[in-house]
Amino acid sequence: MSWKNRPLDGLEWRVAEGLTDYAQALVTMEARAAAIRDEGAAELVWLVEHPPLYTAGTSAKPADLVAPDRFPVFEAGRGGQYTYHGPGQRVAYVMLDLKPRGSDVRAYVEHLEQWIIATLARFNVKGERREGRIGIWVDRGPDGRGGRREDKIGALGVRVKRWVSFHGISLNVDCDLSHFAGIVPCGIAAPSYGVTSLADLGQLVSMPEVDMALEAAFFETFGA
Repeated sequence: MSWKNRPLDGLEWRVAEGLTDYAQALVTMEARAAAIRDEGAAELVWLVEHPPLYTAGTSAKPADLVAPDRFPVFEAGRGGQYTYHGPGQRVAYVMLDLKPRGSDVRAYVEHLEQWIIATLARFNVKGERREGRIGIWVDRGPDGRGGRREDKIGALGVRVKRWVSFHGISLNVDCDLSHFAGIVPCGIAAPSYGVTSLADLGQLVSMPEVDMALEAAFFETFGA
């Protein structure tokens, strides 16, 4: 990897109150990413919750939108397929200048994955990468069919424009997991793979506690 961690002294860490409109979030991210590149604006990590909705990445397949009328559906412009956002899920939008960090998108994605893993570790949850499957997974034990049950707890969706990143990650804290049934999450439909949350795993933590863990793990992962 050619990634270079850098000091994060000028980075803005912002936590939104209430539920953030998704369309407005897209506008805000686009504007901030342009300002970082063109005006030297501060980099930003923006933590939000959205009302229930589905987003389609650039690789989304129409057949994977199982219930198109259940919640609003947005074209996200990020990589990936369909995902769900809603209350009880922490979404972190990350606007970083990747150019001085080595212009390495793959390494950036690996850092995002490590950020989720390090955050989960603070709650005694072992998050893991899986070859060929985007996101962070939790091993739930035997699936009754001779294999292992694995549930996704953290998702990633990235867009990079003129070497400034936006979009980011989502972490299921205490969200309604039944809402994922309206899509094939990230195009993965195998019966041994599902979704989970910290609450589903028995970790009853507040969103402010998760935010503190995300902040500590972010500076640990991305800081020089």
